[in-house]
Amino acid sequence: MRTSTAGRVGQYAALLAYLVFLAFPFLWLLSTAFKSPRELGSLHPTWIPEDPTLDNFRQAFDEQPLLRAAGNSLLAALGAALVAVLIATPLAYVMARHRTPLARAATGWVVVSQAFPLVLVIIPLFLVLKNLRLINSLFGLVLVYVVWALPFALWMLVGYVRAVPVELEEAAAVDGAGKLRTLVSVTAPLLAPGIVATALFAFITAWNEFFFALVLLKTPEKQTLPVVLTHFIGAEGVADLGPLAAAAFLATLPSLVVFAIIQRRITSGMLTGAVKS
Repeated sequence: MRTSTAGRVGQYAALLAYLVFLAFPFLWLLSTAFKSPRELGSLHPTWIPEDPTLDNFRQAFDEQPLLRAAGNSLLAALGAALVAVLIATPLAYVMARHRTPLARAATGWVVVSQAFPLVLVIIPLFLVLKNLRLINSLFGLVLVYVVWALPFALWMLVGYVRAVPVELEEAAAVDGAGKLRTLVSVTAPLLAPGIVATALFAFITAWNEFFFALVLLKTPEKQTLPVVLTHFIGAEGVADLGPLAAAAFLATLPSLVVFAIIQRRITSGMLTGAVKS
């Protein structure tokens, strides 16, 4: 009993330490965003601003087109998430239900492809988009995000499809439902948590992406939010810390809001009790 209690306390302590580790950057960013220039230059920084101010937010919006950049990021992230899910869902179903050698090889390639660094693919990718005249285009950036997110999205959805009992589809077929009707009425609703989780992954990946956007987008009017945030760093590498923290804090909010809204759907509990033994 004592060993079990000690182990549980250790697990909770480790979880608490991990949560503190994850929350520290965000809390420090939030604190910095509301500090005055005097506090930012202090040799003894504090967690809670002594004289909270909104000047950093005003200055951030005055110096850089944050709303336009956020709109570009939102368009690219939503487009990438939607297209990736539309492509990955039927492919994942085929790979999960038809376990042929080709499907297993495709699954292995999906996992291996995640090991390739961005620098390795940026030059051929740039040349391909240049030939298609999609450089400095949000549409071209969306295509890049879809290609980059698709392997992992496909890998995620294959696992969700395999978690759906095949007996449900067989029962629907016995009742006279065709393949399409079974997919739409039986399988798709059970895949909703997986589709939502996959779309969230693709959205956050595209929203936070910096390298592709920096290389492929040239004009300021089309730059995304992560690229615009670098404009708060001067030519000599000195950051305008207050406005940068304020803008970075605003840039993190969409991801947090989206996750807070749909996190209850990211669960496998919808399958509980679907099949009785």
